[in-house]
Amino acid sequence: MDKNARMTMLANEPVHKVLLKMSLPMMVSFFIQAMYNIVDSMFVARISEHALTSVSLAFPMQQVVTAISVGASIGVSAVWARCMGAGDRKQASDAIRTMTAMCILFSLLFIVLGIFASGPIFHRQTDVGEIAEMGTVYLRINWVLSCGAIFGKYYERLLVSAGRATLSMLAMLSGAIFNLVFDPLLIFGLGPFPELGVAGAAWATVGGQIFAVFVALGLNLRFNEAVRPDILRIAFRVRSALSILRVGLPSIVTIGLSSVSSFFINQILLAYSTTATAVFGVWLKLQNFCYMPCFGLNNGMVPIISYNWGAKKPDRVRRTIMLSVLGIVILMCILTVIFELIPGTVLTLFSAGEQMRAIGMVCIRACVLSLPFGAASMILASGMQALDHSRYALVINIMRQCVFLISSFSLISVITHSQTLIWFALPITEAAAFAVACGLNRRFRLDMGL
Repeated sequence: MDKNARMTMLANEPVHKVLLKMSLPMMVSFFIQAMYNIVDSMFVARISEHALTSVSLAFPMQQVVTAISVGASIGVSAVWARCMGAGDRKQASDAIRTMTAMCILFSLLFIVLGIFASGPIFHRQTDVGEIAEMGTVYLRINWVLSCGAIFGKYYERLLVSAGRATLSMLAMLSGAIFNLVFDPLLIFGLGPFPELGVAGAAWATVGGQIFAVFVALGLNLRFNEAVRPDILRIAFRVRSALSILRVGLPSIVTIGLSSVSSFFINQILLAYSTTATAVFGVWLKLQNFCYMPCFGLNNGMVPIISYNWGAKKPDRVRRTIMLSVLGIVILMCILTVIFELIPGTVLTLFSAGEQMRAIGMVCIRACVLSLPFGAASMILASGMQALDHSRYALVINIMRQCVFLISSFSLISVITHSQTLIWFALPITEAAAFAVACGLNRRFRLDMGL
């Protein structure tokens, strides 16, 4: 399929078919990516509960990298697709070259943070020396070598935007396989490999990300002729950078605020026990796994919405958003039922002891109730982003990931002092945020004539 045929697919094929073509490979890709995050924690849990706690406390900081890389990648994807839909090849080219420069700057930022901020961040969270030491090493490796995550998301998004979602899936799969293979080898020192413990998990993660970058870059150079002239060129254009950030900012805020909120929630949970923090870390990995279809659907729907809005086809825009919300709610309801039935099995995978199992059963059964509300809010916000109404999406994300979330955990903890009831803060948060999203979506549709 040549470039014109793929652009024609975005504009003319039935919406449900093109949405499946664009989203399904990305859903599978993100599922795989989430799986190796979960497997990472499963292997680490075999070292000790303190090791699992250290990785759990590091996870929100890792998500800062994810926030910037995913948000900026969504931004360049939407800007590039909209420019191509409007026939503005020069602006599309500027967006690609500017994004390359931005990825270099982001990578340099995290090198500095990894060297100087990892230790202080961990010692601020806990006074348990073993947890702080292991967590510092794990976080420093992930931040200093974050270029793999940053460039990987960018190159994978370029494949999706050009209608090559299956190739993007292959790139992500290559990194996941690398991680899954090297995780046990480096953590436990199997065969000729040294026993590195928690540091081994970090090296396997960044190694997989960097490997996936080279695979994705090669696939773009070989199969994505639409970006081939620009992908290896660097040119920072302020206008393009602002356009990318304007679209991507809500996603950056969504994931970034989630990291900030998780940091504060961990402080609340540490007042109960370090086990409660370890359980929350397990839930964050499971939640991340469950939301991967949502991220995949976002990746698929944003280019469709942006291209068709640029091509002045509002009916296709409206139908894309509607089908995306319906599909993700159905899927999240199925996942909710599954996790309500098997929380004990899930905890067994993380080598849960008696205390961790008792806390975790309540946590998982309460928290999974949030999934349908949270996923629907994310899809509605992404639709607003793609049509340059980022301010509405930003409000939703701030409510979901910060204001409602921290308030709910804090109030329930202060009022009840109950380690059982505190987990219901998450479904309360997502239900309230969904109500806000529905109200803003109605206003958004009126503004856009949808």
